[in-house]
Amino acid sequence: MSIVLKAALADYPHVMALKDGSVRSGQVAFAWQSVTPITRAFRRMVRTGEFDLCEIALTTLAQAAAYGKGLTALPVVVMRGFHHAALVCRADSPLRGPEDLAGKRIGVRAFSQTTGVWLRGILLDWYGVDHRGITWVTEEDAHLQEYQDPPNVLRGQDLKAMLMSGEIDAAIALAGLDPARIRTVIPDADDAAAEWYRRTGAYPVNHVVCVKTALLRQHPFLGAELTRLFTDAKAAAREPSAEARFAPVVGSDILPYGLEANRPGIELCLRYAAEQGLVPRVYPAEELFFTGG
Repeated sequence: MSIVLKAALADYPHVMALKDGSVRSGQVAFAWQSVTPITRAFRRMVRTGEFDLCEIALTTLAQAAAYGKGLTALPVVVMRGFHHAALVCRADSPLRGPEDLAGKRIGVRAFSQTTGVWLRGILLDWYGVDHRGITWVTEEDAHLQEYQDPPNVLRGQDLKAMLMSGEIDAAIALAGLDPARIRTVIPDADDAAAEWYRRTGAYPVNHVVCVKTALLRQHPFLGAELTRLFTDAKAAAREPSAEARFAPVVGSDILPYGLEANRPGIELCLRYAAEQGLVPRVYPAEELFFTGG
């Protein structure tokens, strides 16, 4: 008899063979839940434990560990990407580059949003811009109810409107902006991201798959079987990754699975999360991820 996991994942090409039953197991079945946008599932997972298996942001996973939520990630990265181009300003902004952001106001959906974590780390490491000298304007709180934003975080209403009106100087990862009215704060952002990758070896990890730790303990086969299922589903995918334009830089496998293949992108994000006060310490990847065979 198979166990049935209540599960929530976005409809990525690399998981659809699992969601539509093309890839299956005699030991595990899934009760798929539709959550749009999928980030709402992260909040429900860490606040109420609603799902047995769920997509989750890496920063949220680390905060879940800090607050004892009992979640373990599989070595399955379902979303990763370069974020240099996600930091934008108005096309007529006086900003000449990221160094001009000191003392400015930047909008981001939530201070704990993983794309924001990546960009704050990059701004400090590469451009000498400290996040503590910036006012962050957000639309919502963290997924973890226990976490309180730092004092330089304010709440706004509509970040797109605030960017266009000049109430904020720049913004991170806002959808639906008119590309003719904005530009990247980091000049030649894709080239900058490629060079950053060459020098760090880190392909930024955003979303992974987590499982309730109690289930992994209760069913010793579960971690390895789930990892196999996700690996088989990815092998069955036919659509290329949205990040395929970076293939000449990172190689043909844009979305590898496995802890070692993603370690630089996981460990750097966990360091940034700790440096920015989102978690109390730098968590080793092995503390958050399933490492069994």
